Order: sequence, then C-alpha cells, then structure tokens
Amino acid sequence: MPFRPRYTGLIERYRDRLPVNDDTRLISLGEGNTPLLKLNNIPKIIGKDVDIYVKYEGLNPTGSFKDRGMTMAVTKAVEEGSKAIICASTGNTSAAAAAYAARAGITAFVLIPDGKIALGKLAQAMMHGATVIQIKGNFDEGMQLVKDVAKEAPVTIVNSINPYRLQGQKTAAFEIVEELGRAPDYHCLPVGNAGNITAHWIGYCEYSSNSGEHVTAACAHCDGHCKYAGGAIVGNRPKMVGYQAAGSAPFMRGEMVDDPDTVATAIRIGHPQSWEKAWLVKEESGGWFDECDDDTILAAQKLLAEQEGIFCEPASATSLAGALNDIASGKIPEGSTIVCTLTGHGLKDPDIAIQQSTAPMVTVDATLDAVRDAIVSNMVS
Repeated sequence: MPFRPRYTGLIERYRDRLPVNDDTRLISLGEGNTPLLKLNNIPKIIGKDVDIYVKYEGLNPTGSFKDRGMTMAVTKAVEEGSKAIICASTGNTSAAAAAYAARAGITAFVLIPDGKIALGKLAQAMMHGATVIQIKGNFDEGMQLVKDVAKEAPVTIVNSINPYRLQGQKTAAFEIVEELGRAPDYHCLPVGNAGNITAHWIGYCEYSSNSGEHVTAACAHCDGHCKYAGGAIVGNRPKMVGYQAAGSAPFMRGEMVDDPDTVATAIRIGHPQSWEKAWLVKEESGGWFDECDDDTILAAQKLLAEQEGIFCEPASATSLAGALNDIASGKIPEGSTIVCTLTGHGLKDPDIAIQQSTAPMVTVDATLDAVRDAIVSNMVS
C-alpha cells in the first residue's frame, strides 16, 4: 500500500497561502478537508437539471466551519504572545474558541446570550474548559461588550472581526475548486455575521488570480494578511448568494435589526460585523441576498436528512432552502453547478431535530413476533 502523508490541518496544507512563518507554532485539530457531497435524490425530487453539492462543514473537529477560522486566529494569538482569547457567540464560535484554546494551553472567555444557545454548543464550550459568561442580552450586545472589554483587558478577540479568522475560512473555497476543477456557478451560504460569505469570496478571488495583487475590494479588507501564490484557475468565480432567516435579515431590510429572532440560532444576528464587506461581495460577484422563514428552513433540514442522509443544524439548512427556492423560480437556471455550505452538524441542536422528526418510535414486547410485526407494518413499499 502506498504511503499517504498524515493530514495535519488546513494551515499546513495551505501554508503558502496563509500568514504564517516557517517557525510558527500551529494550533490545529485537523480541521478542513471536509466532504463535498453531490446530492443524488433532491434534484430528482424537485425535477430540475442542476448539480447541487453541499460542503459539509459540520464534520470539522468541533462540528462547524468556525474551526477553519479559529485555527488561524488562535495560532496567531499564540504567536503574538496572547494568554487569553475572548468571543461573543450564538454557540459555534464559543465551541471552537474553547477547543482551540484548550489545545494551545491558553484561556478562553465566551459571552453567550441568555437562553439563546443550543445545548449541544454550550456543552462543548463548558467541556473544553472555557469561562462561560451568560449575558441578559442578545449576540449583538455581547459582541459590543467583547469589543469594549478587549480595550481594557489582555485578551485577543477571535470573532470574525479578527482578520485571521477570514484567512482560515477562505480555505473552504480552495478545497471546492480543487475538487470540482473549477469554481461553481453559484455558492449559497447562510448569513449571520457575514464573515463566511466574505471569506469564501476572498478565497475564490485569490485562487482565480495569477496577478499577485488584490483583485477584489472585499479582499482588500484582509488588511494585508493574505499571501498570493498565483491561482491555478483564472477567471472563474461564482455568484455569491447569502440567505438569512426572515426574523433576522438585516441585509434584506437594508438596516440593522435590533431584536432578531429565528429557530436557526447560529444566524440569529441583527448587527453583522462584516456588513460592509458582505455588500461588496454581493456587488462584485453579481450575487444577491434573500430570506427564508423558519418553516422553510426546517423543511430543508428534514429533506436533507431524510433524502440524502446528511444531518445539519437549522442555520446550515438555510443555504439549501434558499437555493431550492431560487432554483424553483428560475433565478438559478437549470444546468447550473451549485455549492451550498452546511455550516454546522445537526447534533449541535438535537432538540429542534427531535421536535420536527416524524420517524415513528415503536415500543413493543421483547418477543420475535412483536418485533417482526413492527418491522412488517413499517416497511417502506
């Protein structure tokens, strides 16, 4: 059997494209290298000639795409001598920050909204040893507090306002291009804080450029932290499409939302920190923003699980829900290649999954006849 080098994480894999030195101590949990899965059954169900792929970021070490950015943010924090990191979080960022801080041997402080965090995510932050501070307010208030306290305490912010976060997250675009052999026609993402849609666009632009110069205004916002190695594929970049939950859709309202509300807790954000960058991405890519109500989001989550065997959290399903709406209306035309980012694993929020599950739980006697009868009566014809 031929020797296969051990995969050690996305920084090592893309070292020539990331702001690290040869002697930088890398803080990694083997993140990245997530599956790009082609949907086999859903295109048949909707009766449209499209190729839909999902980038299953829920298979990162802590179960979300946040690990891509956190490996870079914590690596650079440690390199710069920081002994503690801090973030505001609806859940996934806190889980990732806590895990990578534990790996680095530093302290993590996480601010979470009171009663507005899925238990799967809270459990992760607590198990990894973070100091969890629950505030009587929402994410946006927590984010402002984080920015304020960082001015007075020796902590490094690891939310997406940290430019190294976007540098790590851009690598998802590299992986997609490498697997498809080109960029997709459309890349659909859930949008909360809007850092991820910005990071993907930076990645696509960097991969498609041989010039060694910033080719996008959004990319210029990286503050010079990127490295250009010259793209292997020139010119092909997708239209970037961002979908929000209807109760938390500042990009659709054209202004910040003070009291966001949605079952998709990971995108329950009314004041996106990457507001200006995301608007630039929309304009430069020729994409758009749209919104989905909670029922549509949950229906897409269930459809994906039941028809494709892929379990994502509600916020993740927003990308597929929105894409299916736009495919149905013809805004995304037939013949298109579409990638939908699934940002987090379904086990992040098991309560929501169980509440909407229609799979029967059958209780019978512990006898062969009873079990056989239960199987026969529930067989799919």
